[in-house]
Amino acid sequence: MSSNKPFTVIIPARLASTRLPNKPLADIGGKPMIVRTAERAALSGAAQVIVATDHAEILAVCAQHGIAARLTRADHPSGTDRIAEVAAALGLAADAVVVNVQGDEPMIEPELIAATAAQITGEVPMATAAHAIDSAVDAFNPNVVKVVLNQAGRALYFSRATIPWHRDGFAQSREDLPAAYVPLRHIGLYAYSNGFLQTYPTLAVSPLEQIEALEQLRVLWHGYPIAVHIAPAAPAVGVDTPEDLERVRRFFSAL
Repeated sequence: MSSNKPFTVIIPARLASTRLPNKPLADIGGKPMIVRTAERAALSGAAQVIVATDHAEILAVCAQHGIAARLTRADHPSGTDRIAEVAAALGLAADAVVVNVQGDEPMIEPELIAATAAQITGEVPMATAAHAIDSAVDAFNPNVVKVVLNQAGRALYFSRATIPWHRDGFAQSREDLPAAYVPLRHIGLYAYSNGFLQTYPTLAVSPLEQIEALEQLRVLWHGYPIAVHIAPAAPAVGVDTPEDLERVRRFFSAL
Protein backbone atom coordinates (compact mmCIF):
# COMPACT_ATOMS: atom_id res chain seq x y z
CA MET A 1 0.00 0.00 0.00
CA SER A 2 1.29 3.49 -0.82
CA SER A 3 -0.02 7.01 -0.72
CA ASN A 4 0.20 10.02 -3.00
CA LYS A 5 0.33 12.75 -0.36
CA PRO A 6 2.22 15.97 -1.05
CA PHE A 7 5.82 15.79 0.12
CA THR A 8 8.69 18.11 0.94
CA VAL A 9 12.26 17.46 -0.19
CA ILE A 10 14.98 18.67 2.18
CA ILE A 11 18.58 18.45 0.98
CA PRO A 12 21.28 18.44 3.67
CA ALA A 13 24.50 20.12 2.50
CA ARG A 14 27.73 20.54 4.43
CA LEU A 15 30.65 22.43 2.94
CA ALA A 16 33.26 20.06 4.38
CA SER A 17 34.19 16.98 2.34
CA THR A 18 37.24 14.77 2.72
CA ARG A 19 37.68 13.74 -0.91
CA LEU A 20 36.14 16.74 -2.63
CA PRO A 21 36.64 20.05 -0.77
CA ASN A 22 33.66 22.42 -1.11
CA LYS A 23 31.77 19.68 -2.94
CA PRO A 24 28.30 21.31 -2.87
CA LEU A 25 29.76 24.34 -4.68
CA ALA A 26 31.53 22.33 -7.41
CA ASP A 27 30.67 23.75 -10.82
CA ILE A 28 28.58 21.54 -13.09
CA GLY A 29 27.82 23.17 -16.42
CA GLY A 30 27.73 26.66 -14.94
CA LYS A 31 25.76 25.86 -11.79
CA PRO A 32 26.90 24.60 -8.36
CA MET A 33 26.21 20.93 -7.60
CA ILE A 34 23.77 21.77 -4.80
CA VAL A 35 21.72 23.86 -7.24
CA ARG A 36 21.71 21.07 -9.83
CA THR A 37 20.54 18.61 -7.19
CA ALA A 38 17.75 20.90 -6.01
CA GLU A 39 16.60 21.47 -9.57
CA ARG A 40 16.41 17.72 -10.21
CA ALA A 41 14.52 17.21 -6.95
CA ALA A 42 12.00 19.88 -7.97
CA LEU A 43 11.08 17.76 -11.01
CA SER A 44 9.75 15.06 -8.66
CA GLY A 45 6.53 16.96 -8.02
CA ALA A 46 7.56 17.92 -4.48
CA ALA A 47 5.46 20.63 -2.87
CA GLN A 48 8.70 22.36 -1.89
CA VAL A 49 12.44 21.76 -2.07
CA ILE A 50 14.68 23.25 0.61
CA VAL A 51 18.43 23.03 1.17
CA ALA A 52 19.48 22.57 4.81
CA THR A 53 23.02 23.84 5.30
CA ASP A 54 25.45 24.85 8.03
CA HIS A 55 27.35 27.32 5.85
CA ALA A 56 26.52 30.85 4.76
CA GLU A 57 28.27 30.39 1.41
CA ILE A 58 25.90 27.58 0.41
CA LEU A 59 22.98 29.69 1.62
CA ALA A 60 24.13 32.58 -0.59
CA VAL A 61 24.60 30.39 -3.67
CA CYS A 62 21.11 28.96 -3.28
CA ALA A 63 19.67 32.47 -2.99
CA GLN A 64 21.46 33.52 -6.19
CA HIS A 65 19.77 30.67 -8.09
CA GLY A 66 16.33 30.97 -6.53
CA ILE A 67 16.66 27.83 -4.38
CA ALA A 68 15.04 27.90 -0.94
CA ALA A 69 17.54 27.25 1.84
CA ARG A 70 17.74 27.36 5.63
CA LEU A 71 20.78 27.77 7.86
CA THR A 72 21.07 25.06 10.52
CA ARG A 73 23.22 24.37 13.54
CA ALA A 74 26.75 23.26 12.64
CA ASP A 75 26.98 20.44 15.18
CA HIS A 76 24.48 17.93 13.76
CA PRO A 77 25.91 14.38 13.77
CA SER A 78 24.09 13.42 10.55
CA GLY A 79 22.13 14.76 7.62
CA THR A 80 18.99 13.25 9.12
CA ASP A 81 19.36 15.42 12.22
CA ARG A 82 19.94 18.44 9.98
CA ILE A 83 16.77 17.95 7.95
CA ALA A 84 14.80 17.28 11.15
CA GLU A 85 15.76 20.75 12.38
CA VAL A 86 14.50 22.35 9.17
CA ALA A 87 11.30 20.28 9.09
CA ALA A 88 10.56 21.41 12.65
CA ALA A 89 11.24 25.05 11.74
CA LEU A 90 8.84 24.79 8.81
CA GLY A 91 6.06 23.73 11.18
CA LEU A 92 5.15 20.69 9.10
CA ALA A 93 2.34 18.46 10.38
CA ALA A 94 3.26 15.17 12.03
CA ASP A 95 1.92 13.20 9.07
CA ALA A 96 3.65 15.38 6.45
CA VAL A 97 6.06 13.44 4.23
CA VAL A 98 9.70 14.58 4.10
CA VAL A 99 12.27 13.17 1.67
CA ASN A 100 15.99 13.33 2.39
CA VAL A 101 17.86 13.80 -0.90
CA GLN A 102 21.64 13.94 -0.58
CA GLY A 103 23.25 17.12 -1.89
CA ASP A 104 25.71 15.21 -4.09
CA GLU A 105 23.03 13.64 -6.30
CA PRO A 106 22.73 16.05 -9.26
CA MET A 107 21.54 13.22 -11.53
CA ILE A 108 18.96 11.67 -9.19
CA GLU A 109 15.83 10.44 -10.94
CA PRO A 110 12.80 12.56 -9.97
CA GLU A 111 10.59 9.48 -10.34
CA LEU A 112 12.63 7.66 -7.70
CA ILE A 113 12.06 10.48 -5.22
CA ALA A 114 8.30 10.48 -5.82
CA ALA A 115 8.01 6.69 -5.65
CA THR A 116 9.89 6.54 -2.34
CA ALA A 117 7.77 9.33 -0.85
CA ALA A 118 4.63 7.44 -1.86
CA GLN A 119 5.58 4.51 0.41
CA ILE A 120 4.85 6.49 3.58
CA THR A 121 1.52 5.60 5.22
CA GLY A 122 -0.01 5.86 8.65
CA GLU A 123 1.49 2.45 9.48
CA VAL A 124 4.90 2.94 7.84
CA PRO A 125 6.78 6.08 8.95
CA MET A 126 9.96 5.57 6.91
CA ALA A 127 10.79 4.42 3.40
CA THR A 128 13.81 3.88 1.19
CA ALA A 129 14.63 2.22 -2.13
CA ALA A 130 16.59 -0.66 -3.64
CA HIS A 131 17.31 -2.29 -6.97
CA ALA A 132 18.25 -5.78 -8.13
CA ILE A 133 21.92 -6.78 -8.11
CA ASP A 134 23.03 -8.65 -11.22
CA SER A 135 26.73 -8.99 -10.47
CA ALA A 136 28.50 -11.39 -8.12
CA VAL A 137 31.17 -8.71 -7.64
CA ASP A 138 28.55 -6.34 -6.23
CA ALA A 139 26.90 -9.08 -4.19
CA PHE A 140 30.17 -9.76 -2.36
CA ASN A 141 31.31 -6.15 -2.10
CA PRO A 142 30.97 -4.86 1.49
CA ASN A 143 30.67 -1.31 0.15
CA VAL A 144 27.46 -2.36 -1.60
CA VAL A 145 24.76 -2.41 1.07
CA LYS A 146 22.18 -5.17 0.69
CA VAL A 147 18.62 -5.36 2.01
CA VAL A 148 16.20 -8.26 2.44
CA LEU A 149 12.43 -7.73 2.55
CA ASN A 150 9.38 -9.45 3.95
CA GLN A 151 6.30 -10.29 1.88
CA ALA A 152 4.88 -6.81 2.46
CA GLY A 153 7.95 -5.15 0.91
CA ARG A 154 9.33 -3.95 4.22
CA ALA A 155 12.95 -4.25 5.26
CA LEU A 156 13.92 -7.19 7.42
CA TYR A 157 17.60 -6.26 7.55
CA PHE A 158 20.31 -4.21 5.87
CA SER A 159 23.86 -5.50 5.68
CA ARG A 160 27.23 -5.12 4.05
CA ALA A 161 27.31 -8.91 3.96
CA THR A 162 25.87 -10.97 1.12
CA ILE A 163 22.23 -11.47 2.12
CA PRO A 164 20.30 -13.62 1.72
CA TRP A 165 23.13 -16.18 1.62
CA HIS A 166 22.45 -18.72 -1.13
CA ARG A 167 23.69 -21.79 0.70
CA ASP A 168 23.60 -24.30 -2.14
CA GLY A 169 24.42 -21.92 -4.96
CA PHE A 170 27.48 -20.40 -3.29
CA ALA A 171 28.68 -23.88 -2.31
CA GLN A 172 28.99 -24.51 -6.05
CA SER A 173 30.53 -21.19 -7.11
CA ARG A 174 30.92 -17.58 -6.10
CA GLU A 175 31.93 -16.39 -9.55
CA ASP A 176 28.35 -15.95 -10.78
CA LEU A 177 24.99 -15.43 -9.11
CA PRO A 178 22.86 -18.59 -8.83
CA ALA A 179 19.83 -18.87 -11.12
CA ALA A 180 16.73 -17.03 -9.86
CA TYR A 181 18.74 -15.49 -7.02
CA VAL A 182 18.14 -11.72 -6.94
CA PRO A 183 19.79 -9.88 -4.05
CA LEU A 184 18.84 -6.23 -3.58
CA ARG A 185 21.16 -3.26 -3.35
CA HIS A 186 20.05 -0.49 -1.02
CA ILE A 187 19.75 3.01 -2.48
CA GLY A 188 20.55 5.78 0.01
CA LEU A 189 17.35 7.77 -0.40
CA TYR A 190 14.96 8.14 2.54
CA ALA A 191 11.43 9.39 3.15
CA TYR A 192 9.82 9.91 6.56
CA SER A 193 6.67 11.08 8.18
CA ASN A 194 7.64 14.31 9.94
CA GLY A 195 6.49 12.87 13.26
CA PHE A 196 8.98 10.03 12.93
CA LEU A 197 11.68 12.33 11.59
CA GLN A 198 11.44 14.33 14.82
CA THR A 199 11.56 11.10 16.85
CA TYR A 200 14.58 9.65 15.04
CA PRO A 201 17.28 11.87 16.64
CA THR A 202 16.03 10.78 20.09
CA LEU A 203 16.52 7.06 19.39
CA ALA A 204 19.51 5.43 21.04
CA VAL A 205 22.25 4.18 18.73
CA SER A 206 21.89 0.43 18.22
CA PRO A 207 24.70 -2.15 18.44
CA LEU A 208 23.81 -3.43 14.96
CA GLU A 209 24.23 0.09 13.57
CA GLN A 210 27.66 0.31 15.16
CA ILE A 211 28.76 -3.10 13.87
CA GLU A 212 27.63 -2.57 10.27
CA ALA A 213 28.10 1.24 10.20
CA LEU A 214 24.57 1.56 8.78
CA GLU A 215 22.41 4.24 10.35
CA GLN A 216 19.11 2.76 9.13
CA LEU A 217 19.58 -0.28 11.38
CA ARG A 218 18.76 1.98 14.33
CA VAL A 219 15.21 2.24 13.00
CA LEU A 220 14.73 -1.54 12.71
CA TRP A 221 16.39 -2.11 16.09
CA HIS A 222 13.76 0.08 17.74
CA GLY A 223 10.92 -1.72 15.98
CA TYR A 224 9.86 0.77 13.32
CA PRO A 225 9.00 -0.56 9.84
CA ILE A 226 10.80 0.66 6.72
CA ALA A 227 9.03 0.29 3.36
CA VAL A 228 11.30 -0.34 0.36
CA HIS A 229 10.50 0.80 -3.17
CA ILE A 230 12.08 -1.47 -5.79
CA ALA A 231 13.50 0.64 -8.61
CA PRO A 232 13.54 -0.90 -12.10
CA ALA A 233 17.25 -0.18 -12.55
CA ALA A 234 20.29 1.14 -10.74
CA PRO A 235 20.14 4.92 -10.26
CA ALA A 236 22.76 7.31 -11.57
CA VAL A 237 25.76 7.47 -9.28
CA GLY A 238 26.24 10.31 -6.83
CA VAL A 239 29.41 12.38 -6.62
CA ASP A 240 31.94 10.95 -4.17
CA THR A 241 35.19 11.28 -6.10
CA PRO A 242 36.82 13.62 -8.65
CA GLU A 243 36.11 10.93 -11.27
CA ASP A 244 32.41 10.99 -10.40
CA LEU A 245 32.40 14.77 -10.74
CA GLU A 246 33.93 14.61 -14.23
CA ARG A 247 31.36 11.99 -15.28
CA VAL A 248 28.50 14.22 -14.12
CA ARG A 249 30.03 17.24 -15.86
CA ARG A 250 30.13 15.30 -19.13
CA PHE A 251 26.47 14.36 -18.68
CA PHE A 252 25.36 17.98 -18.28
CA SER A 253 27.63 19.26 -21.05
CA ALA A 254 25.89 16.85 -23.45
CA LEU A 255 22.41 18.24 -22.69
